[in-house]
Amino acid sequence: MSRGSLGRDGGSALTLMPAGLLIVLVLASIAVDMSLVHLRKRQAFELAAAAANDAATAAVDQARLRTTHDYVLDPERARAVVADVVAASELAPELAGPPVVTVSGAGVRVEVALDADYIFADVVPGAPDGTEVTASASATAAAGAAASAVP
Repeated sequence: MSRGSLGRDGGSALTLMPAGLLIVLVLASIAVDMSLVHLRKRQAFELAAAAANDAATAAVDQARLRTTHDYVLDPERARAVVADVVAASELAPELAGPPVVTVSGAGVRVEVALDADYIFADVVPGAPDGTEVTASASATAAAGAAASAVP
């Protein structure tokens, strides 16, 4: 078969192959980076939920519970419990700042911010190295839990 039998457009699809491969690689790198951001967001939520749950149970104002049987959280103790939980986490080095703790009665809300680093975006000049993800979780002690704990 001679070269002329392919016609004028012979091999033109092969010239597009490098461009197509480049597009696929760019899309794959974006997908990997975004999946890492999604994973970090889930980790941030799980950390906030764990800290809120621990604070809702471990930060009870013991004196008030014993005297009035009211289940109320001590705000300072709640902040200390959240700080301990966050510091003990493997995500502690990735924190973008200290957790924000809001206490209201028997409930606590914890917000954490984590850095999410990109893997492939570093190859693009001027692209950010990562992003910051935030997550919050709330926990409230169940009504009647204190009454059943007191004889």
